[in-house]
Amino acid sequence: MSNSPIYKNYIDGVFVDNGNYFDDISPIDGSLVARVSEADKSLVDQAVLAAKNAMNGKWGKMSVAERCDMLDRVAAEIERRFDDFVAAEIADTGKAHAQVKNIDIPRGGANFRFFANLAREQGEKSWQMDTPDGLGATNKILSKPIGVVAVISPWNLPLLLMTWKVAPALAAGNAVIVKPSEETPGTATLLAEVMDAVGMPKGVFNLVHGFGPGSAGEFMVTHPHVDAVTFTGESKTGTAIMKNAADGLKPVSFELGGKNAAIVFKDADFDKAVSGTIRSAFANCGQVCLCSERVYVEREIFDEFVSALKEKAEALKIGRPEDNADMGPLISVGHREKVLSYFKLAIEEGANVVTGGEVPHFGDDRDQGAFINPTIWTGLSDDARCMNEEIFGPVCHIMPFDHEDEVIHKANDTDYGLAAAIWTTDLEKAERVARQMEVGICWVNDWFLRDLRTPFGGVKLSGIGREGGIHSLEFYSEPLTICMKH
Repeated sequence: MSNSPIYKNYIDGVFVDNGNYFDDISPIDGSLVARVSEADKSLVDQAVLAAKNAMNGKWGKMSVAERCDMLDRVAAEIERRFDDFVAAEIADTGKAHAQVKNIDIPRGGANFRFFANLAREQGEKSWQMDTPDGLGATNKILSKPIGVVAVISPWNLPLLLMTWKVAPALAAGNAVIVKPSEETPGTATLLAEVMDAVGMPKGVFNLVHGFGPGSAGEFMVTHPHVDAVTFTGESKTGTAIMKNAADGLKPVSFELGGKNAAIVFKDADFDKAVSGTIRSAFANCGQVCLCSERVYVEREIFDEFVSALKEKAEALKIGRPEDNADMGPLISVGHREKVLSYFKLAIEEGANVVTGGEVPHFGDDRDQGAFINPTIWTGLSDDARCMNEEIFGPVCHIMPFDHEDEVIHKANDTDYGLAAAIWTTDLEKAERVARQMEVGICWVNDWFLRDLRTPFGGVKLSGIGREGGIHSLEFYSEPLTICMKH
């Protein structure tokens, strides 16, 4: 244990450690990845004060161009330390090398360049107006940083989703206090090292490790000098954060859970629909808020589709990142227990287990990890809990439908509203159905295809606000109107 690294907090340009630790455990084999310094209320207070001072110091006086050049240096340093970031992300999550090397870390770094470039392009807006004396006036609209932003990021895409918030917040001129998930502190700590290495002014980027209630998360959200809160994670946690943020009328941006539907019409490209649904159900072990947990298939091709999906699910290779596996472990043994409790509930609710539903046994140290088999159900009723509650694991339920109106109703009959996927070769029908989806994003004949300029977020229990492109910069900015009489 003494040989394990210690992940420290980073406050006001200094790595700090108060002697209170928790364990970062590998989901691959249960081994200790690192000891993590948990921030107490005093450290969170110091981080908020540092951020507030940074807004009034060098950072607050920088031009947009100077800030954005700094973010470009952050991106370059992430790329220089690419292998370190890959290793830290894999150690915490157990993901396959291919996903981390091709998506998580490259996108994490690219977010800084993307939002730096976007901020450079944003000019001041102005309008001329007539006045009774005929001389007129000019209304100039400025974007000012909102201030000190609390960033609470999730464990499923740790670096990518953290920088998706940090990059636009900094591009807009704010200072941040970041709390990564206690399950995945590694790449956040490396990002603090990057900020330090590129000379980010003190207090602009602060990192505090810890948990939610009674820990760093709650201390941040309730702090009177935190000006805004952005969070990605469970809907229940979002509700708790919103209640805590209400006293200070803090603006919030939430990307929360989903119980997403995939709709497969009989005229779909069958092979593409099957392959796409394998991805949308089992990518990252089902631990993506956009995953399809409810799959609706037109009755004429239902049996064939279930059979094909079963075959592909059973062909997925489960194992270590270095094994070129298709699926790694869940994030923790604790989360696996939650997912397994839903597997048990599904049986009680009358599910037919097409495949999966159990824990694989390897006969080696992987049995101490958090692996689980990809699982497919049929036979549940619309009102079953397993059809209405987000499970966040490698599972989907497949249900037949007969009519377009019927499947639209079923897809929308949920408390969530994040994403949907539609599979059909009839593009007129695709647009007609997509327009009726009560979600923030709807894919047609694909899944997880993202243009960073477009708005991302959900409706109902799936969130508040939108991230992406100008939508992110607008959340992290306050508009100021200056009306100047001629």
